[in-house]
Amino acid sequence: MAELSINTPALLFPAITLLMLAYTNRFLALASLVRRLHEQYNKEESQNIRRQIASLHVRIRLIRNMQALGVLSFLLCVVTMYLIFIGNTHAAYVLFAMSLISLLLSLIFSLIEIWKSTTAINLELSDMELKHQNIIRVILDDKEKE
Repeated sequence: MAELSINTPALLFPAITLLMLAYTNRFLALASLVRRLHEQYNKEESQNIRRQIASLHVRIRLIRNMQALGVLSFLLCVVTMYLIFIGNTHAAYVLFAMSLISLLLSLIFSLIEIWKSTTAINLELSDMELKHQNIIRVILDDKEKE
C-alpha cells in the first residue's frame, strides 16, 4: 500500500472548493429560473411550463446531492489529515478512500445534472420555430441578409 502523507488529501482542497463554487453557481442559476417560471406559471399555465417545473425539481435534488457529497468529501479530507497528523494511518486510509468515493459520486450526480440541464434547454426550445428548421439553412439565410 502506498504511503499516505498529509499532502495527499490536502491536494483535494482546491479541487473540492472549486467544485463547490461551480455547484453553488448552478444552484443560483436554477433558483433564478424557478422564480422566473413561477411568475410565468402564475400568468399562464402551460404544458411546457409544467414540464420545465418537473425537470427543475429533479435538477434541484441532484444539485443538493452533489453539494452534500462534495461537502462530505471535504470533511473526510480534513479528518483524514487530522488522523495522519496523530499517526492513525489505517483510519486515515479508510476515510480518504471514503472521501474519494464521495467525490466520485458527487461528480456522477453532476454529470447527470448536466445531462438533465441540456434536456431542459431542449424543452425550452421545443416550442420555438428554429428547432423545426434546418439549422444550417437558418444560419446561411442570416448571413445572406447581412
